[in-house]
Amino acid sequence: MLAAIRSVARACGMAKLAVDTGLGRESLYKALDPGAKLHYDTILKVIRALGVRLEAHAE
Repeated sequence: MLAAIRSVARACGMAKLAVDTGLGRESLYKALDPGAKLHYDTILKVIRALGVRLEAHAE
């Protein structure tokens, strides 16, 4: 999942994403690097800035 988020983030532009999330560009690169320790709040900010909505449904 992180690889997909990273690909979309780079395609949209990390500088714009940094502005939209309120995070530094270098911080975004570090957060999305392979092997990075995921921080839920950072990933959630990125996902929201990309216009993605996550939902969970019980069956």
